[in-house]
Amino acid sequence: MSNHQRLDDGMRWRIVERLEAGQSQVQICREFNLTPSVVCNLWKQFQDTVSIERKPAQGRPRAITATEDRYLSIIARRNRGATASLLSRDLYAATGTRVSRVTVSKRLHETGLFARRPAVCVPITSTNRRVRLAWCREHKNWSMDQWAIILFTDESRISLNTDSRRTFIWREPGTRYLPSNAREIDHYGGEGLMVWTVIMLDGRTPLHVFERGTVTGVRYRDEILEPYVRLFRGAVGPEFILMDDNARPHRALLVDEFLESEDIRRMDWPARSPDLNPIEHVWDDLGMAIATRNPFREPSRK
Repeated sequence: MSNHQRLDDGMRWRIVERLEAGQSQVQICREFNLTPSVVCNLWKQFQDTVSIERKPAQGRPRAITATEDRYLSIIARRNRGATASLLSRDLYAATGTRVSRVTVSKRLHETGLFARRPAVCVPITSTNRRVRLAWCREHKNWSMDQWAIILFTDESRISLNTDSRRTFIWREPGTRYLPSNAREIDHYGGEGLMVWTVIMLDGRTPLHVFERGTVTGVRYRDEILEPYVRLFRGAVGPEFILMDDNARPHRALLVDEFLESEDIRRMDWPARSPDLNPIEHVWDDLGMAIATRNPFREPSRK
């Protein structure tokens, strides 16, 4: 929250009352989501003057009123994808006050709103949420030794078409994953390569690139399980556990038969949960690295 956020008199008196009652400034900062300097300055002012009234403004008058500030905050929260320029036009249409997009941004910063890229997630149902929560609670206290026998696997489609049109939303700090701040994406588009890799606590594989065509259960068994997973199973021993998601090729009957023949156990994995897989951090780093380069493109595949 900005150090310059304007607290109304009611809020200022509530803070002073808590301080006089012995509540710490740290507790008050957490309760009211304030920075330490705001509470400290208010308390010092009250001790020096026995008053909580704001000092008369100095310097250049503000471009918009407190009411217009609140209006901007309200419409930004209602339409979190609106640009500062659009909010400026909305304010002009509603009040006749014309301000720049820079001023709009500054006023929204004062109310705790900042332009950030929205979190991207797959659509999940209430059942998905319950299952995901149960899985997290079951595994939250696992030891390093328990995680050390898990082989985390995943595929990812690496896009060769960088989209520079970045979308921003207005949100408060610490609210990245609230549903209102996320944009659901359940598809891929453009040129790209399908790649696969695995990580363990003390190991990893090279990045495997799937050549042309769809990844089927046969390809998953022949290109992934046989040359990679089977070897990790042999190195770790019978306690080895494979983590793969619920993609259709992973659940093919011939894949199940292969894993059973190699005595490879699977970890129960909740549906719609790519974010629970630590290998997602690998894809993030890879994606950022690719975004800074101009990757080689093969001739168009016809």
